[in-house]
Amino acid sequence: MTALSAAFVIIGTANNAQAAGLLLNGFGGNAGFGELALPRNDDESSNQLNLPFQINFFGNTFNNFFVNNNGNLTFRSQLRTFTPNAFPIANQPIIAPYWSDVDTRCTTCGEVYVASPNSDTVVVTWNNVGYFSNRSDKLNTFQTVLRNRNDTGAGNFDIEFRYETLEWTTGNASGGVNGLGGIPAQAGFDAGDNVNFFTLPGSRTAEILNLQNTSNLPEPVPGLWSFAVRNGALPGATPENPLLPVVTEDGWNFDFNIADPTQPVFIDPPVAIGYDYIVDSGPNIASVILPTGIGDNLYDLFTFDSTANDFVDSGVDITGGFAFNFGDGGVDRFRILGIEPSAGLDPNDITAFVTGLTFTSTGQVQLRQVAISQNTTPAPVPEPATILGSFIALGFGRKLYRMRSHSINKSA
Repeated sequence: MTALSAAFVIIGTANNAQAAGLLLNGFGGNAGFGELALPRNDDESSNQLNLPFQINFFGNTFNNFFVNNNGNLTFRSQLRTFTPNAFPIANQPIIAPYWSDVDTRCTTCGEVYVASPNSDTVVVTWNNVGYFSNRSDKLNTFQTVLRNRNDTGAGNFDIEFRYETLEWTTGNASGGVNGLGGIPAQAGFDAGDNVNFFTLPGSRTAEILNLQNTSNLPEPVPGLWSFAVRNGALPGATPENPLLPVVTEDGWNFDFNIADPTQPVFIDPPVAIGYDYIVDSGPNIASVILPTGIGDNLYDLFTFDSTANDFVDSGVDITGGFAFNFGDGGVDRFRILGIEPSAGLDPNDITAFVTGLTFTSTGQVQLRQVAISQNTTPAPVPEPATILGSFIALGFGRKLYRMRSHSINKSA
């Protein structure tokens, strides 16, 4: 039992929770989500609450937190801002499952709850909350979970965002009409140093509602997003903690910020015999680092020929573990082939094919990584305008793609 809550049952892991429903509950209280974090209100915050464990968040150690009615947790002070400021921000480390103008004064609205079912878990739930001003015609239910992972290192923890129902994006004071339009909600987390942050796809757009239908898990669970914070750093900072994509029928989509273009971002999807890497928006790719220890440790680089509207063999072999630079200006897409099927990589292993990328400048990047499977032939890539306009992923043909031969024998 922790200082946050009264009698609660112990919950299982994130994977175990999937079978029982997306939201974690059974913590007592009038809704099963634990104690009320704060009374019905608009723009208010809880008192400072004790974390049952210590976290390292972007190099800062925290033992306490605040629950803010407007869909976020902060660590240094309460936050009553109702229109989400675009990340990055200064002086306010924040974890925001759905930063928006939440209003729980309506009699048919739900409320905001907090629970600590064991000494390694904190759960905050916004249950059937309305929007400003006093509106309940549309309701949102979402949850954030902090999990102690000091078994992997002091201060390490996991963040989960769980979206059961999202019907509105914006309060009236943020320019919304009937809960939509204006400046919509933002989801993600920010160091408060005006540099380091991560936003979920669709933040501050109408597409934020799609969070309830998407996921970044290797085996997607709609509405469930999970992030591992290790040594105070975001996912993507190291090969051991890569940034995981949104898994869709069209490929694996990444959306992240580049604070330092010289530092590689490590990404990882399920695996195949090759991948196309495509920047849909943002700075070009400056260099790539491919994993070591797979097959002969050599990979075939294909670059894009705009005249042929297809990838062509560059004749370059990239050695795993060594950075390959694309030259001045970088590239907005490339293809990697040469992953031996005999390597038998596990598509559920998040470190199976971790790729490091650097970029030509700072900025927000939307990147796709599209798998090329063993029994398909890659089709020509759509024109850039088509990619940027509709985010259509690459199609595939039916014949086996023949990989270029090296002096070392490779599987066909």
